[in-house]
Amino acid sequence: MGLYDRYLGARLRYSDADLPESVAIILTERDLLEKGAYGTLESCFDWAFEYGAEHVLVYVSVLDEEAVPTLERQFGDIDAPAPVAVRGPGDEQRADAPIQVSIGLGGKHEFAATVRSLAEEVEEGEIGPEDIDEDAIEERLVFPTAPDLVIKTGAERLSDFMIWQSVYSELYFTDVNWRDFRERDYLRALRDYQERQRRFGR
Repeated sequence: MGLYDRYLGARLRYSDADLPESVAIILTERDLLEKGAYGTLESCFDWAFEYGAEHVLVYVSVLDEEAVPTLERQFGDIDAPAPVAVRGPGDEQRADAPIQVSIGLGGKHEFAATVRSLAEEVEEGEIGPEDIDEDAIEERLVFPTAPDLVIKTGAERLSDFMIWQSVYSELYFTDVNWRDFRERDYLRALRDYQERQRRFGR
């Protein structure tokens, strides 16, 4: 760690402001084709947990769904500091793990599957329409964790990512591409988060 990185780290640790407990990183399939991309991701996991995160969420948007199995295998081989749950298109199994990875599983698809599940439960008499509320929806989402901070590298736009969970998230955009993302860039995102006044829709 360089001198500037140590300076940023000290400012974060000695600040009275909260650090995010859950951090989401939005990547593209192209980002992961760059040399060293998975090494950067492994380092980012380490930085996140070092600075207080309890959950790290990774959303990988894909153009070609045929690439999903390969990406799933690569994430299965990643050297992570905590258990990893990987979910892809059509997978409705809940992702309960400190590190949760969505590969091409869009927020609209996830939400539609949740609504369909609730409708089936109503039809089968397991619950009544009056039982459907925010908690009922959240209990059935594939990705249950709501990110405090969402980091997007390379461009100021979001993908179809966790449209329910990220409604009150703080969004951080950086022009730095993923292949060049360093610890100081992550620490800058945390510092920016600390300087914001979160309103949670109020």
